[in-house]
Amino acid sequence: MIIGIPKEIKNNENRVGMTPAGVRELVAHGHTVYVQHTAGEGSGFADSEYTAAGATILPTIGDVYASAEMIIKVKEPIEPEYKLVKKGQLLFTYFHFASDRALTEAMVESGATCIAYETVVGRQGGLPLLVPMSEVAGRMSVQEGARFLEKPQGGRGILLGGVPGVKPAKVLVLGAGVVGRNAALMAAGLGADVTITDISLPTLRHVAEVMPRNVKTLYSSRHNIETELPTTDLVIGSVLIPGAKAPHLVTADMLKLMRPGSVLVDVAIDQGGCFETSHATTHSDPVYTVDGVVHYAVANIPGAVPYTSTMALTNATLPYALLLADNGWKDACKAEPGLIPGVNIVDGKIVFKAVADAWDMPYTPLNI
Repeated sequence: MIIGIPKEIKNNENRVGMTPAGVRELVAHGHTVYVQHTAGEGSGFADSEYTAAGATILPTIGDVYASAEMIIKVKEPIEPEYKLVKKGQLLFTYFHFASDRALTEAMVESGATCIAYETVVGRQGGLPLLVPMSEVAGRMSVQEGARFLEKPQGGRGILLGGVPGVKPAKVLVLGAGVVGRNAALMAAGLGADVTITDISLPTLRHVAEVMPRNVKTLYSSRHNIETELPTTDLVIGSVLIPGAKAPHLVTADMLKLMRPGSVLVDVAIDQGGCFETSHATTHSDPVYTVDGVVHYAVANIPGAVPYTSTMALTNATLPYALLLADNGWKDACKAEPGLIPGVNIVDGKIVFKAVADAWDMPYTPLNI
């Protein structure tokens, strides 16, 4: 198969779809790999490393899309890329269709086959291609939240871990999935007073068993969240409904319960955000303020640490990329049924129900 790895063009997105080591594996399986000039530069990988791995460097993003049967990316195509996607082409990347109608319509119109990292299911359950970036995003959410709690950044001027004689900041983590657990672990490690919520009691029991003593668990309900907000300094929103829009757990009217300079970090912004007042921001302009509360809603948080993120992502995606390249997407799905829920759009039809429901568009069950 001919595989293309374009350079990411989303704002401050320095990750790349595959490391040179991953390319070497694809080439060893007999595939042709085209990499766009400087695609890996932001992650610390030079063109020469890809060439040494057996790839061919192409000068432009248009050349890569025009040449490839399968595109491997990190983030969804953005508007300048829409016209480059070809009918019958296989795109393997994060899409988050339920939060972007224009993208959904463009990919339907393209006639491409779109397999979304975020809805591929592992053999033991879970979302294996979301996990590595969720781990990074969860840890980064606390790092960024701590930064924006600083007074020069618009925050209350609170050190997350406090010092002897001064209480630490209070952190509320909404959702005890991969993002939430990593956020809680990072915040606890910095010495914060952490509360993590979820609607699953078995999950909360597990968290209570494995987390440090400065992490407390709380059942997630509107009442409990409202009770916590007046004394909370940093809220991490990390709820996920795979492939669907995130629910709003902090509404606009609830902001009035919070102290000025408190910070909200919405890690669910890729799926529409779990704070009603959230809208997507960028690394170059990451925050805005509503009712005195600082909102951080960068849609590609792991892009800030591209070397770590690209290495972690390739570790997870490479086995699936090899399966797709070796067998084609239909036979790959038969061999690995967890790929089936990853298939979101095929030949102009939406085959993932939550995406169709999000935009009230026609749904066609996948037939392979």
